[in-house]
Amino acid sequence: MTSGERGRLGRFTDAVLGGARAARDKARELRDEFRTSDEPERALVAPLLPGQELRYVGLAPVRTPETHKAGRQLTDRVAGEMAEALDPRALFGLLNIVNPVVWVDAVMTPVRLAAGVLLLPGRAAAVAVGLPAAEPEPSPPHQAPQREPIPLTEEQEAFRALFRLSRYRPLADQLAEIAYRRRYVFSGDLATLAGSMLLFLERYTGTPLAVSDTHLHLLRMGSRPDADRPDRRQPRLLWSVERTRVARVDSEGGVAGLMQFPSTIFFDDGSWIRIVNPATRDDQSRFLTAIRELPGQRPTM
Repeated sequence: MTSGERGRLGRFTDAVLGGARAARDKARELRDEFRTSDEPERALVAPLLPGQELRYVGLAPVRTPETHKAGRQLTDRVAGEMAEALDPRALFGLLNIVNPVVWVDAVMTPVRLAAGVLLLPGRAAAVAVGLPAAEPEPSPPHQAPQREPIPLTEEQEAFRALFRLSRYRPLADQLAEIAYRRRYVFSGDLATLAGSMLLFLERYTGTPLAVSDTHLHLLRMGSRPDADRPDRRQPRLLWSVERTRVARVDSEGGVAGLMQFPSTIFFDDGSWIRIVNPATRDDQSRFLTAIRELPGQRPTM
C-alpha cells in the first residue's frame, strides 16, 4: 500500500469515527431532551392522597383503543347491520342483560366503590368532580310537543349528570350502547371494576393514571405548562381502586416508531381493561417500577 493510499484510508477512518461520535452525541442529546420527571405532578397530587406513598403520575392521558384488531371486522359488520335500526333490546341480548333496570343499579355499584364520589343530586354531583353542572338539553326547533325527561331517582340523576348521559333516553339503553361499542377493550360488563374505569375513561379526556403504594387512581389534570409559565393546575381524583383488587398487569413494549405502551389490567372480580399510554420510555419505566409488586408480563425496556 502506498503512502497516498494509507493517507486516504486514514482520512476515511477518521471520517467514519467522526460520524459515529457525532451520531452518539446526537443520540445522547435527544435522550436527555426526552428524559422526563413526574416530580411536579407528584407534588400537586400528593396532598389529595394523605397516608399514601405516591409512586407515579402519568404525564400523558391514558386511552382505550376503539377495538382490538381481531374484533374490528365483526364490529364493522354488526354495526352495518344495525345502523338503520338500532334496537337496544338487541344489545341487551348480545350482552346477556336479562333485566335492564337491575343492571343499571349493578353498574352504579362499582362506580360508587371505585370513584369515591358521593352520588348527590345531579347538579351537586357534577360540581363535585370539578365540572359545570349539565344543562338541560335544548329542544330541536319546530318540535311540537316538547319531550319530557324520563323520571329518575336522585341517585340515578346524579349518575346520569356525572357521565353526561341524555335525560330523555333510558339509562339502560345508553349504557348498553357504551358497553357494546367498547366490548373489545374490556371485559364487556359495565357492572365491574373494569367497567367503572371504562366509564370514566369514556367520559373524561386527559385522565392520567397515578399509582401509590395502596391504590390505582385516575386523575383529572391538564398538561404541564411551558417552563416560562406558572403551573396553575388543580388535579382532582376521578376514580380509585385498591391495589389488592388488581390481580395482574400485563404490559407490552412500544410499537416501532410510536411511543405507545399498551397494558391490560386484570381485577379480582374477573374483569379486565386494555389501556394505551402514549408516553416516553422514561414515563413507562416509572410506571413499571411503580407496579413492580403486581404480577404480570413486563416488556424489555
